[in-house]
Amino acid sequence: MSALATAPAAGIGPEHARPGLVRLTGVELRKMVDTRAGLWLLLTTAALTLAAIAIVGFAGEAADHRFRSMLEVAIAPASVLLPVIGILLVTSEWTQRTALVTFALVPQRGRVLVAKLAAGLVLAVAAFLLSLAIAAAAVAVIAPEGDGVWSLPVGLLLQDFLMMATGMAMGIGFGAALLASAPAIVLYFALPMAFGILGEFSFFEKIAEWVDSSRALAPMTSELLSGEQWARAITALALWMLLPLLIGAWRLRREELK
Repeated sequence: MSALATAPAAGIGPEHARPGLVRLTGVELRKMVDTRAGLWLLLTTAALTLAAIAIVGFAGEAADHRFRSMLEVAIAPASVLLPVIGILLVTSEWTQRTALVTFALVPQRGRVLVAKLAAGLVLAVAAFLLSLAIAAAAVAVIAPEGDGVWSLPVGLLLQDFLMMATGMAMGIGFGAALLASAPAIVLYFALPMAFGILGEFSFFEKIAEWVDSSRALAPMTSELLSGEQWARAITALALWMLLPLLIGAWRLRREELK
């Protein structure tokens, strides 16, 4: 057998093997803090969480010092700002012109999007655990004892996390669908506000209960959802999370690299 036949094909050796999903996720996590915008957003989220808890701790009433209420306050800043980090995670590939390098190393663009979603989920888990720890520490200092102070249904705890995780996925979806930071951030906040305003009119009120994300998802952090509330939440998520992700996946596969 000739040496040509026995030599390993170029690009097949271990050093050329395509990176696994875990490695890609780690790279995407690093991208979140590599930029000034991403780093400052993370620091701002942590600072706002501490500030919100401190304000409620000093100025709130006894009912506000329960673990259930404190956790709702603690996750609010992350629920608002983490989606912006998700948007920047996708759009920075084009604004900083790194898409050519990224997709040259990983030609399967769908794998990159999956890695970004996985990185977003990891960050959401970390942010939720941090919020949980801050809320628990605040309650332990302010109101460690009392009837029902530490009461929190497991279902509501899972809903709180789902609210944070889906918000991150929505941000990544908007970023992938638009591939530009400014319009993606503006539309992420403006479109739900527009639907909320339309919902104030009687002719759109019933529809808004199903398609207005602020109305459909708001109860997730305050009460255990009923069957109809879950149906509304799923409908809103299909419109504001799944649809942008599908559009984004389509655009990522066809967008010309520059």
